[in-house]
This record gives sequence, C-alpha cells and structure tokens, in this order.
Amino acid sequence: MKKIVFVFVALMFTGIASAQTEVGGVNLPNTESFQGQTLTLNGAGVREKLWIDLYAGGLYLAEKSSDASAIMAADKPMSIKLHIVSKLITSDKMVEAVNEGFENSTNGNTKPLAAEIKKFKGFFMEEIKKNDVFDIVYMPNKGVVAYKNDKELGTIEGMNFKKALFGIWLSNKPADDDLKEAMLGK
Repeated sequence: MKKIVFVFVALMFTGIASAQTEVGGVNLPNTESFQGQTLTLNGAGVREKLWIDLYAGGLYLAEKSSDASAIMAADKPMSIKLHIVSKLITSDKMVEAVNEGFENSTNGNTKPLAAEIKKFKGFFMEEIKKNDVFDIVYMPNKGVVAYKNDKELGTIEGMNFKKALFGIWLSNKPADDDLKEAMLGK
C-alpha cells in the first residue's frame, strides 16, 4: 500500500512540475488564462543587466510563433509575464527602463503615445519587491490590461500602444537580445 501511495504522490508532483517552466530561479506557468482566453508559454528567459538577473520574462500566445514582427502586429490575445527576481528593481528603475524601452521600440517617436505611456508608467509607481509578478495582457477590442500580483491595475486602449509596448521586448532594439530570443522560443 505504501508503494501505491508513493507512486501516486510522485505522479502528482511530476504532473505539477511539467505544468511550469523554470527560468531565472522561478517557475512560470506553461499556460495562463485571462478573460476566458487560454494562452500558452511561447518562450521565456531572463532580463539581465551587468550580469545580474533582474526578472524572468515569459511571452504567452494563443498560437506559438517565432516571428517578432507578426506578434507585435497581431490583433490577438497575448501577454507578457514579468517575475521580479532581484531586490535591485525599484519603481524608479522600472519607470526608467520603460522609458528607454518605448524610446527604442518607437525609434524615438513616443509623442503620439505620450498619454498612454504616462498611464502605463503609473502602474509601476507602487513599491516593487522581489517576487512581484506583473502580467501585461493584450485583449482585442479591450486593449492592454496590466496586473500586479493578480490585481488589475488598469487598461490602456489602442493597437499602436500595444505594438510599441510589446516592442519593448520584441522590436529590433529590445530590452535584452537574449530575452527576446528566449521569448520567441529560439
């Protein structure tokens, strides 16, 4: 009887372990559901700066893809999960990184999206701690919905904003080249 219980428990943990992907010392779920839409982990990696892991990032799509331009342009449900793994991440540093990301993503043309970018940066004003999790979810006909630790922070409409936002990680000047490749499953 003990063997049967042991085998059952071992199989349960194997099933749980396979439902997640370990990246940067944290586990990202292989699937996420937002507003009734199930998204699958396309790829995940770590954002590094000066050899320090800052956050684990995962890209979730309805259908797997390695085409960054097509993903940014797609009017389909998708999300990016950022799991903070460093105590060095602060609100100010996150806002600074977001500013730089939008500058790079839009080739310096942030003016048409200034109001949306300002609202998005506001989502990072509350203190950020190690193990905080941000979900940045795009839903067609709704816009980008941001969550922190499963709490909805707000919504920003507009496909141009969505393209620029996802471009922070997927454009020709991404936040981190290795993270981009990992998110694209390469």
